Amino acid sequence: MVKLRIKQETAVLLKTINNAILEKKGEELLNLDLTKIDNTVAEHFVICHANSSTQVSAIASSIEQMVKENIGEKPWKKEGYDNKEWILLDYVNVVVHVFQTQAREFYKLEQLWADAKTLLISN
Repeated sequence: MVKLRIKQETAVLLKTINNAILEKKGEELLNLDLTKIDNTVAEHFVICHANSSTQVSAIASSIEQMVKENIGEKPWKKEGYDNKEWILLDYVNVVVHVFQTQAREFYKLEQLWADAKTLLISN
């Protein structure tokens, strides 16, 4: 019963994050399901990119605002607002990575987690 409730809460969180990213025109939005992989830092990664630091910041801010308004949660940890090349928002079960295009291409985060079940989200 508790696992089902947590799974449902995570699904609502993912949907809210995805909507916030799409609202600000985040590109190549991926959801990585890490639940079948041992020793991961989270159950899900959400990855997207944007073409400017302004848009990266706008996407991350939109996520924070929408999650706070709809679910009442703040990120447990957040990093990257200073340089805006890669902003990370950690919601414990879900970790969001908002990259500038060139940083995403350089780090290739989705390739590091290639064993994860991947879902491309689009409008």
